[in-house]
Amino acid sequence: MTKPENLIFFLSDNHNGDVMGCAGHPIVQTPNLDKMAKSGTRFRTSYTASPLCCPARASLATGRYPHQTRHWDNANVYDGEIPSWGHRLKAHGYETVAIGKLHYRSTDDDNGFSQEIAPMHIVDDGHLTGLLRWSDDQPEMPGQWELYWKKSGIGETEYQVYDRKITELAIKWLKEEAPHIDKPWVLLVSYVSSHPPFLVPERLFNLYPLDQVPLPVLFRDEDMPHHPALDHIRRLKRFKTMEDEDALKRIAAGYFGLITHLDEQIGEVVTATETLEMQNNTRMIYTSDHGESFGHHGLFGKNHLLEPCIKVPMIATGPGIKRGHVSDQIASGVDLFPTIVEGAGGSLEPEDHDLPGISLWPALTGDDQARVGFVEFHASASRHGGFVWREENYKFIYHVNMPNQLYDLEIDPNEGNDLIANGTANGKDKEMELLLRQFLDPEAVDAQAKADQRTLVESHGGNAAVSQKKTLVYTPPPGEKAKYG
Repeated sequence: MTKPENLIFFLSDNHNGDVMGCAGHPIVQTPNLDKMAKSGTRFRTSYTASPLCCPARASLATGRYPHQTRHWDNANVYDGEIPSWGHRLKAHGYETVAIGKLHYRSTDDDNGFSQEIAPMHIVDDGHLTGLLRWSDDQPEMPGQWELYWKKSGIGETEYQVYDRKITELAIKWLKEEAPHIDKPWVLLVSYVSSHPPFLVPERLFNLYPLDQVPLPVLFRDEDMPHHPALDHIRRLKRFKTMEDEDALKRIAAGYFGLITHLDEQIGEVVTATETLEMQNNTRMIYTSDHGESFGHHGLFGKNHLLEPCIKVPMIATGPGIKRGHVSDQIASGVDLFPTIVEGAGGSLEPEDHDLPGISLWPALTGDDQARVGFVEFHASASRHGGFVWREENYKFIYHVNMPNQLYDLEIDPNEGNDLIANGTANGKDKEMELLLRQFLDPEAVDAQAKADQRTLVESHGGNAAVSQKKTLVYTPPPGEKAKYG
């Protein structure tokens, strides 16, 4: 039986799971995350439920995949209707406090928190033009390419200012509020970093001299995978063929600096818990909503199903968690619902019997289990639904109305050798497709997603009206104006 303890749940945005010192990155400096991993358990492979902010965050809250929540994109977002782990704990008298980015519909909804402090939610109904992914009316997305090409390097954005405010508010809550709570509490500390723009102060950018920054994999046109789904993203987001090595390294250096900035913020909160002598009754979990490509495969950002985009960090530390353990069990964002509830001493309800995730507590105590990985995507820049089915070293990507893909990640971690395209799948793709179809019907899910998106488009005046709306480049923090492409 897991002993109930407090939990600080650190959540970031856009953190590629391989870009940490403890994950083996050759130059990225993440000393605080490395310390968490050394004192606890890190999952070698953890997947987001979906490679886009709002669907992934709805799944982190509810423990359910997008095909179950029907929160498919950044316009149809979490509204508190489906119970979250916060609802389960709050119903039993536990304090559940959120500080920072949530990216839900509104604080006016009951999102499962006792308090939302300085929350960041969607603005202007979210990314409406992205709903037109199934239609020829979908406009290209100006501003996405420029976000990386022109806004990476030395500087600062309102996001880093907001992150520092989140840290300040978290420490304030730990000092002033936590000591007066007599039951285990959960504090979600949710940062915007490492979301673009990749502008960082000079001291952070200079940590990564360009002559030491590794180039992304398969970024040249003749090397990158030219699957129809990936070429569609490149066209829609105006990603140009990028072979300027210095520019690619500058983008990466900005990204790495932003991750180090994030690591510093987490470190300040961890130090505060030590000063307040909380370490004996407080656990910590760190993960991110999705990854980031930063040039790998000639792609930037998210919105696809290759590893840089779907693989995220997952680290846990604190009382009862095995120290120095690297788990080979595949973890998922949907696993956090049962894990958090169990760790705080709460209980699941009968309606939770069909949660697809499992408690990570056995793995956190050293008992790893064989596990399947699953990810899905139905949002902006995807013409049709896509689904990942991962078993051991094999990763199968099923595309509705497009060719499927199969990779052996043990010998091809960069996903440069599609076994189906090369004629060497030897039936493994058919075997994995059958297992996927036992889990869900891809065509039916794709049809449901598109039907829901069409309904939302009609509620905003139809294709013509939505296609004329400006594209939101990125969501502003509280008090700042939205930026449009």
